[in-house]
Amino acid sequence: MLKHHTRSTTLNKEQYEKYIIDIPNFPKEGVTFKDMTPLLEHKFNELIEDFYDKVNWDEVDAVVGIESRGFILGAALAQKANVGFIPIRKKGKLPPKVISESYSLEYGEDIIEMKVNETAKKVILIDDVLATGGTLTAALNLCKRNNVEVQNILMLINLTFLNNLKENNSSIVSLLEY
Repeated sequence: MLKHHTRSTTLNKEQYEKYIIDIPNFPKEGVTFKDMTPLLEHKFNELIEDFYDKVNWDEVDAVVGIESRGFILGAALAQKANVGFIPIRKKGKLPPKVISESYSLEYGEDIIEMKVNETAKKVILIDDVLATGGTLTAALNLCKRNNVEVQNILMLINLTFLNNLKENNSSIVSLLEY
C-alpha cells in the first residue's frame, strides 16, 4: 500500500471556485446545482492530488464512491492510492447480492445500494457535494451494515448551511465549504 506523504494543497479556494458553476433552479425550482464539470475538465489531476493528500492511506483497503460524481472522484483516487473501488449506486443498478438504504434528500427521496462486502474492512467514502446529508447518512449506514469502517469522508463541497454534519463528524474533509 502507498504511504501518505504531506505537501501543500495544489489549489486554493478561489482556484476551485473559478471552475465550479452555479446552475440556478436545477434539477428543480429553488435548488442551485454546483456544476463541477469545468473543474474536472481543467484541474482534475490537481483535484485528485488534493484529495489524496488529505488521507493517511496506511490502513485503507478501498475507496467507496457515491453515484454518480463520487464514481469519477473515487475511481481516480483509488487508482492513485493503489486500493480497490466500491460503488454505491441507486436501486436496481448493481447485481445481487446487495443491501439497500432509503433516504431523503433536498428534492425528494431515493434508495441506494451497495454490494455485500467480503473483503474491504477500512475505506474512504467520497462524493462531490454534501447538502442536507441524506445521501451521506444512507451511505454511512450501508457501510456500517456491511461491516466496513469509514476512515475518512471526502467531499469537494460541503454546504454547511444545509447540514450540521461537520459538527457531528470530524472525519468529514471538504475542499470547499459554504
